[in-house]
This record gives sequence, structure tokens and C-alpha cells, in this order.
Amino acid sequence: MIESRRDGAVAVVTLDRHATRNSLDAEVCTALREAVEAADAAAGDVEDPVRAIVITGAGTAFCAGADLSGGVYTTDFYDAHAAMLRAVETADVPVVAAVNGPAIGAGVQLALAADLRVVAPGAVFAVPVVKVGLALDNWTIKRLANVVGGGHARSVLMTARPVGAEEAARIGLANEIGDLDAAMEMAAEVADFAPLTLRHIKSVINDDDARLLPRDEHTELQHRAWHSEDMAEARAAREEKRAPRFRGR
Repeated sequence: MIESRRDGAVAVVTLDRHATRNSLDAEVCTALREAVEAADAAAGDVEDPVRAIVITGAGTAFCAGADLSGGVYTTDFYDAHAAMLRAVETADVPVVAAVNGPAIGAGVQLALAADLRVVAPGAVFAVPVVKVGLALDNWTIKRLANVVGGGHARSVLMTARPVGAEEAARIGLANEIGDLDAAMEMAAEVADFAPLTLRHIKSVINDDDARLLPRDEHTELQHRAWHSEDMAEARAAREEKRAPRFRGR
């Protein structure tokens, strides 16, 4: 499910559910969080410290999003997923997402939680929430806007169109185009730099407004979407292999 290994000062954490295209459920989110926390804790090892973390996916996908067959509509998943993202975002060492294939929905969120993204030429990003009647948390929307700018964030979220590697690089979602080896090279390069300086840079950049508590109106709108007839209709349409008919209620 989750594989961890060391390559010098770089810890590599791999999502290994390629049969489900590395989709996430509560158990996987918890295991990934624990792997990242263990790698981050090793940053304090005097003899053999971890100086960077690479997160990638096994097989042909980075992360196909939430496992819709794995109880992702429960608070258990919501809490485990939020804790996983927070662990990646707040790790003391730089985290590089090696986006080796499609990153969909929750996969985009995982990539956004990382500090740097190296994206394979054939990879795509997509956040199709408007097609399934769900509502993202404030952090995801604001972090995406902070990374790519408000105009590009609107395009990604409101049109749900896939963003390929070259477009991702153009708008700033990808820091570099390359495979896992390229991500490892970037991580190794960063691992040689001054750890306290990197930690300061990361802390300041992540001190944006993305973690501010949502206003009451935001929370109400999110809850309305999650508990709406439209969301139930989207689930039914998926099971019946047809297009959903949204009514705004």
C-alpha cells in the first residue's frame, strides 16, 4: 500500500495501489501520513538525516483521487485525508511530488501539499468536483490559487478540463517536467542546501491565507453541496453509467 525507502539523504514514499490507480481511502491516507511523519522525524538524525522527501505513485498513475468504493463519503476519510495533507505541508524538510501520471481530485491536493512538483510528460491534473456535485475545502482552492494564480485556478476548477504537463509548467503547477529520476535529482540537490534556510523559506511561503478558518458562509455552502440532492444524483449516475442531471438542490 505504501512503500518507503532511502536514497542517501532523500526519503522516497510511494503510493503502491496501482490496481486502483493509487486512489485514496482513509486507511491509505493514514499510512501515507505515517510514512511522511516517519521520514520527517528522521531529519533529526545526527548521523544519517533525511533532508528531503519524494512522494510518487507506483505504476502509471500518481493518484487517481479518492477511492469512491472505499467509504470516502464519511468523516473518517475527510479527517484522515486532511491530516495527511497537513503532514506533507508542514514537514520540516522540502517535499517533492514526482507526479508520474494522472493526478485527479485528491491526487491534485496531494501534489499541492508538496513544496515542489516534477511532472512526467504524460501526466495530467484534473479536479472534476463540478461534475460530481462535491465541494472542496477552502485550503485546496486557496492553495491552488496561490500556486497558479486566481485566473488559472478558476479555469482548473470551474471547467474541470485536464491540465497536461506542459500547461502545468506554463501556469506554475509544475516546477519542472521530468520523470522520477528528475525528481530524485531535484530532491538530492535541495538536500545539499542549508536545512534551516529551507525550513524558513517553506514556513514563510506556506504562511498564506489557505489555512485560515473558512467563513460561516463558506462552510454552509460546502455542507450544502456535500449533502445535496445533486451529489446523490451524481453518485446514482455513476452507478448507472449515465450523465448526471443537476438541479441545484
